[in-house]
Amino acid sequence: MIEPGSILTLDVEKPAAGGRMLARHKGQVVLVWGTIPGERIQARVERATRSVLYAETTEVLSASPDRRDAARDWRCGGNVLAHVVYERQLTLKAEIIQDALGRIGRIPLTSPPIVIGSPEHGYRMRARLHARDGRLGFYREGTHDLCSVEGTGQLLPETVAWLAAAEAVLQRDNLTGLSGLEFAENIPGTERATRVEVHDGADASRFSALVSEEQTVTDVLRVREDDPATTLRLRRNVRSFFQGNRFLLERLVRHVVALVPEGPVVDLYAGVGLFGLSLAAAGAKDVTLVEGDPASGADLVANAEPFADRVRVRRASVEGFLAAGPGRGTRLTTDTSDATFVVDPPRTGMSKEALAGIIQQQPARIVYVSCDVATLARDTRTLLDAGYLLEALTGIDLFPNTAHVETVAVLTVT
Repeated sequence: MIEPGSILTLDVEKPAAGGRMLARHKGQVVLVWGTIPGERIQARVERATRSVLYAETTEVLSASPDRRDAARDWRCGGNVLAHVVYERQLTLKAEIIQDALGRIGRIPLTSPPIVIGSPEHGYRMRARLHARDGRLGFYREGTHDLCSVEGTGQLLPETVAWLAAAEAVLQRDNLTGLSGLEFAENIPGTERATRVEVHDGADASRFSALVSEEQTVTDVLRVREDDPATTLRLRRNVRSFFQGNRFLLERLVRHVVALVPEGPVVDLYAGVGLFGLSLAAAGAKDVTLVEGDPASGADLVANAEPFADRVRVRRASVEGFLAAGPGRGTRLTTDTSDATFVVDPPRTGMSKEALAGIIQQQPARIVYVSCDVATLARDTRTLLDAGYLLEALTGIDLFPNTAHVETVAVLTVT
C-alpha cells in the first residue's frame, strides 16, 4: 500500500467533483490538487485508502497551456482552480456536471452542458468569516488555519478595507471571545449588514463596533431583460440564505423565470422569495412559497406583501408542507397537472420525504436549482424513475476559481 508522503509521477486524466483531478497509479485512482487534465506531474500522497489515494501537486513536469500563475493561496476560500485560466474552468465544471449525472445518476449526457461564466473578482456579497487572535479570515482548505480574504479576490476592495478596519478594532481594544463574523451586502455594495458570533460565555456587546445598525440589506432586481420596468424589491436579513454572486444574480433569476410557463407555481425552499416573487413580478398569478427557516421566512413575508393578491406564503418545512396535502391547510391547488415546482434545496439536496411528496403531487414541470452536482444527480435519478424526463440542464458559475458550480435542471412529466 502506498504510504502518505510518497512521491508519484502521474498523468492527469480528467476533473473530479470537489476541485481535485483524477489520475491513476498502477491502476489505483489518485485524486490530486493543483493540476489540470493533460499535465504530467509529481505529487505527494496526503492520505491513502484501500481504493483511492489523495495527493497534492509538488512539481509540474509537463504543463497545460491553460495553466496560469496563481499568486493567491489556492487553499484559501476554496480557490482550488485559481491556477486554471477561466475559460478552461468553465469547461472543467461542465465536464464535472456531465460526469456526476452519468456516474451517480446513471444519466448519460451526449455532451457537457453550457456553463455561464462570471467576472472572477469581487463577486461575493455574503460570507461567514472565522476569528482568531484579532484576525478575520477563511479557513484554508481541509484545515482550521486562518487565511486572509484579501488574496482570494472574492470580495470587493471596499469590503476588504472594511474587514481590515474591523481587525484593527479587535487588536486595538484587545477584544477576545469572538468566534466569527457574518456579513451580507447588496448587489452594488452600497449596503452591508453584519452580525457577530461569540464563544460560550463571551459578552457579545463588547463587539458592538462590528455590528451594523441595520441587520438587513435591500436589492432591486430587474426580473425581465426585455422589460426594465419589471422589477422586484427584496429585503434580507444578514442571517437569511441568499445567492452569493452579485454579477450573476439577475441572470440566474431571469434564467429560472424563462423556464416557467403559465400556470400555478410552487416555490419550495423559497428563502426570501428570490425565485417565486420574481415569477410573481413577471406576471405569474398563482404562486405558493414555502420556507421553514425563521429568518428567511420573516423576510419572505415582508417581501411578499406587494403581491398579496397573487401569492401565498407558507412558513413550514418542505416535508411538512407536502405531507399536509391539498385542502389541509396548505391551500395548494388540488390540480397540479399544469403546475411548476421550483426547488432550490441546500447542498444536501432534497430529503426522501420531500422527493416522495413532490412525486405524489406530480407537477407538470420541476425546475431544480442545485448547488451540488452529486445530490442533483441522485435526486434527478429518483425523479426519472418516477416518470419524469430531463429536458434541460445549464451550469451557472456563481463561485469562480472554486470547485462549486450551480446547476439548473428542468424535468417534465413524460
